[in-house]
Amino acid sequence: MRHDPPALLLFRPVNQPELDLIAATDWLAFPPRLPEQPIFYPVLNEEYAALIARDWNVPYYGIGYVLRFAVDADYAAQFPVQIVGDAHHEELWIPAEELAEFNRHIVGRIEVVSLFKAE
Repeated sequence: MRHDPPALLLFRPVNQPELDLIAATDWLAFPPRLPEQPIFYPVLNEEYAALIARDWNVPYYGIGYVLRFAVDADYAAQFPVQIVGDAHHEELWIPAEELAEFNRHIVGRIEVVSLFKAE
């Protein structure tokens, strides 16, 4: 009998160009970080991801998405939860050079759960 490892559910606010890159991987991986982006930061709750997508991505890009995905919980445990602002602003900080390995620990596909647009 097979037992899958426990998975941690995470969320990621993204803009259209990043969404397009993720779609190009068949919804299996996040793209490499840009040189000015030293960390990849998935968040631990959907409400916080929606806040970022709506309040940051929409004003800057005109659109923002919230993605949901799971990652192997044992692997994710090596990245301490970072609180940035309010108590529910919880993120994992994945160094950019470790993103390819992080992607290998994604369980299943990445999915879009919310869309926000400029009015």
